[in-house]
This record gives sequence, structure tokens and C-alpha cells, in this order.
Amino acid sequence: MKIIAVDFDGCIVEDNFPGIGIAIPETIEILKKEKGSGAKLILWTCRRGERLVTAVEYCKTIGLTFDAINENLPEMIDYFGGDTRKIYADVYIDDKALRMPCGGITDRY
Repeated sequence: MKIIAVDFDGCIVEDNFPGIGIAIPETIEILKKEKGSGAKLILWTCRRGERLVTAVEYCKTIGLTFDAINENLPEMIDYFGGDTRKIYADVYIDDKALRMPCGGITDRY
């Protein structure tokens, strides 16, 4: 099972926090395809309260649903013996991300 954690602002929509930005169709289509292939999706965002509710409702209107929101999947909570602070995923999609080579940060950074 593949687990994908995806940020909202800057990934699903253009960053317009605290508003909702313009949809990023490429990301949305990839997420729908992955979900259709059996991947589990986690919405991984700093939004909370009403701003989080608004983002989740927006995603529903574009046909994007999540298996968890800002928390680990139930099966991962069982595996780790509790909910960890870090969201566990195989893939993290975040506009602020830096992919680390196996040896860590190099002078190319």
C-alpha cells in the first residue's frame, strides 16, 4: 500500500492562504489516479479550524477525498503503537520540500 501525504496550499491549489487559491490540475489528477490505484491519501496541511474545514470541503467539490487529515492512517497508528507526531507516508508532496540525496545535504544545495 502506498501512502501519499500532500499539502494543500501550493500543491492542490496555488498558495493564497488564508483564502483558497486556483486549482493545480496536474496535482489533482495525479492524486485521483493514485487513489484509484489503491493509494491512501493524507491531507497534510498547517490549516486548522474553519480554514481546514474550508479546504477539505473544497477538495470534495473537485472530487478529491482523503483517508486521513493531519493525522496518521489508523493502520500506521496500530503499527507504531500510537499516533506519532510525524505523519508517516511513502511520498510527501509539499511546495516547500527539498529532496535529500541518500548522503544528506551536499554542496549542491
